[in-house]
Amino acid sequence: MDYKKNYEDWLHNPYFDAETKAELKSIANNNDEIKERFYADLEFGTAGLRGIIGAGTNRMNIYVVRKTTQGLANYIKSVQGENKGVAIAYDSRRMSPEFADEAALCLCANKIKTYVFESLRPTPELSYAVRKLGCIAGINITASHNPPEYNGYKVYWEDGAQITPPHDIGIMDEVKKVVDFNTVKTMDKQSAKEQGLYAVIGEDIDTPYIEELKKNVLHSDSINEVQKELRIVYTPLHGTGNIPARRVLNELGFENVYVVPEQELPDGEFPTVSYPNPEDKAAFKLALDLAKEKDADLVLATDPDADRLGVYVKDSKCGEYITLTGNMSGCLLADYEIGQMKESKGLPVDGALIKTIVTTNMADAIAKYYDVKLIEVLTGFKFIGQQILGFEQSGKGHYLFGFEESYGCLIGTHARDKDAIVATMALCEAAAYYKTKGMTLWDAMIQMYEKYGYYKDDIKSITLKGIEGIEKIQTILETLRSETPKKIGNYTVLAARDYKKDVIKDMNTGKTSTTGLPISNVLYYELSDDAWVCVRPSGTEPKVKFYYGIKGSSLEDAELKSAQLGDEVLKMINAML
Repeated sequence: MDYKKNYEDWLHNPYFDAETKAELKSIANNNDEIKERFYADLEFGTAGLRGIIGAGTNRMNIYVVRKTTQGLANYIKSVQGENKGVAIAYDSRRMSPEFADEAALCLCANKIKTYVFESLRPTPELSYAVRKLGCIAGINITASHNPPEYNGYKVYWEDGAQITPPHDIGIMDEVKKVVDFNTVKTMDKQSAKEQGLYAVIGEDIDTPYIEELKKNVLHSDSINEVQKELRIVYTPLHGTGNIPARRVLNELGFENVYVVPEQELPDGEFPTVSYPNPEDKAAFKLALDLAKEKDADLVLATDPDADRLGVYVKDSKCGEYITLTGNMSGCLLADYEIGQMKESKGLPVDGALIKTIVTTNMADAIAKYYDVKLIEVLTGFKFIGQQILGFEQSGKGHYLFGFEESYGCLIGTHARDKDAIVATMALCEAAAYYKTKGMTLWDAMIQMYEKYGYYKDDIKSITLKGIEGIEKIQTILETLRSETPKKIGNYTVLAARDYKKDVIKDMNTGKTSTTGLPISNVLYYELSDDAWVCVRPSGTEPKVKFYYGIKGSSLEDAELKSAQLGDEVLKMINAML
């Protein structure tokens, strides 16, 4: 792609507005910046679009959003889905409402009805709305937990999950076919409304969504017993979670919910955090200050689009607040939900716990303990959603719980994406239940370690930006693919899985078998002593990620072994750079 030619086209083509051209003129003397913005199209991948906001083919802007939506519209027409409509939601980020409208009006110009939320809403509510309204697809304008300069565009299919094969490939192909911005359709918003093509949704989806969440409560008796005692601090981190999270907790009767005032209102600049991610300890500073002031039992934070939940719980013995990783909170909820389900009404014979390949092996231990099926899927919650759809279509299999290490889980089947609002509700319910037993959530976590083993999981990542970065990431993967390590740190590699080649190789016997999962550029090493390492490039950021897990004999032993394995992984990768 001739980036200079593309730059000049945007400067002189009357299709692009004056504001866009002024921004581009301001970088006229910066060849590196011009190259970054125009050397490629912002790629529409299996996770949709995500990029820095700005003018250019490799940036998030109204023109790229329109062009992508035209490709989506063409695909919807190719599968005769234009009469079902498309639901559209957006978060608190810069340009989110504008991008939502641009997508809607492109669809409307293609005679596809849109249902656009009146204001920002969580990702899981968009997933719910797609199925509630009987839509063929959904669009969510969000960059999840990325820094403020980013925004994104996620596509959902009619099952309420993010797109999976064959629809992801079909949509990507159609998007690639749209090469001329001048061929992209759009229309006036008022005209779209008058023609019944642009519908506004809000409370008509909000209330049934909240009611669906409340159906998953297992111990309302415990909530009633301690609702005046349990103290909860919550922060939406300037995102979409504030209203729905507070609403569901209030309707269940929790009386002491304290919201961090500085982070309560939506703000795409995220002024109180450098990185609006509940995985980042720095994002919890204000919440922890408030927790200490209120003597809270637990501290919760949702990311800007409210699909991920971060958690701190109080250790009553020392008075300190302890962070729970996504693996820890996921296992805590899995054990609570499945255990209490079994106790109250028994478990279905075909019940299943679903996790991704980079999620803790403690999930396997929980599934074994309750004698339920453990299903492992590729990274991405859409693959968990795909399993739920398979259960429905086949009539075989019963979804009990699903989660991934990246702070996301789903209780119930109202949505087909991770849902931090239902997770907030469930963790508060679990805290109430354990409080009636004289336990904190940290006590419950320790009890789980003693029952299942001291599993410790972590992740390291290396960011490699720009064109050269992409090449280095591929070099790392190909080097590991061609030269399987025999040892990683103190651990022997027992088996190597290559999901790109669909091969599992037993390193002792040399025998191979298939992974049974879709093709993906991921490598996984099964190690001795129940340890493991997985390498995959990020689908949304210029990063290569290294996931790993170990099993220790105590908390201290697990911490030490995890740190040692993490160091060895980085040492191995740095040797390749």
